[in-house]
Amino acid sequence: MTELADPRYRDIDTWDDVTALRAMLEGQMAAIAAIAPALPALADVVAAAVPRLRAGGRLVYAGAGTSIRVAVQDGIELGPTYDWPEARTLYLIAGGEAALMLGIEGAEDNAEDGRAQVESNTIGPNDVVIGLAASGRTPFTIEVVKAARAAGALTVGIACNPDAVLCAVADHGILAETGAEAVAGSTRMKAGTAQKAILNLLSTQIMLRLGHVHRGLMVDMRPQNIKLRGRATGMVATLAQVDTPIAQAALEQTGWKIKPAILVAQGYDLPTAERALDKAQGVLRNVEEAKA
Repeated sequence: MTELADPRYRDIDTWDDVTALRAMLEGQMAAIAAIAPALPALADVVAAAVPRLRAGGRLVYAGAGTSIRVAVQDGIELGPTYDWPEARTLYLIAGGEAALMLGIEGAEDNAEDGRAQVESNTIGPNDVVIGLAASGRTPFTIEVVKAARAAGALTVGIACNPDAVLCAVADHGILAETGAEAVAGSTRMKAGTAQKAILNLLSTQIMLRLGHVHRGLMVDMRPQNIKLRGRATGMVATLAQVDTPIAQAALEQTGWKIKPAILVAQGYDLPTAERALDKAQGVLRNVEEAKA
């Protein structure tokens, strides 16, 4: 379906700019709406992924073309936003890293390379492998998911076509039926938007469950500039219910780590704060409940 030419857009190149843009915007909105039926399946992925990631597993994204480009955008944000270790984020890219910037002809058809990348990166039982393909039939991505599943990893297939092989070979298939594009076959549009939104939802909910968010705030972000240090100070002041100077002093004592700084600002010494967080698996709410 993602490759079909929709007759409604046959003359789009003759439309005035506002009309054409409005039609494309409506397609983007429809792509987001297409995700709603997949929410229960996404919740199942979160429940299955969190124990493996707590045990030290990696988040692994796999795909070709637009699909892997939006995946890299998702994964690369997890470090500064949630302090997710870059060493535990992996990208299996059809055609290699050069394909992020260039179209590598035939790379997506190389199933053998997909299998080889799984083997060379020692994908194993604690890893969570997310394969993306708008068509759901990209040989590289299908082979990555099949090989990763055989190695015991949790596998997820995200596609935009019904009856996608990628969804069938994964432990969890996520389907967003985005249909034909305004420009036939240009799956960087509706299909790309849907895939990016699915990854936004999935990775954010996983980070929520791992304790990187507390009371709606990014309590594991890395305060790497003046703006973010101001935000971190505000978080500690709000959550610990202390004045700004106390919050900043606590952050300086903890090396600008927000969660231990909250506890230090509340009267913990640093070693006790760190032990409490370790015992609570990094979930600040669990520390609060244990103290109550």
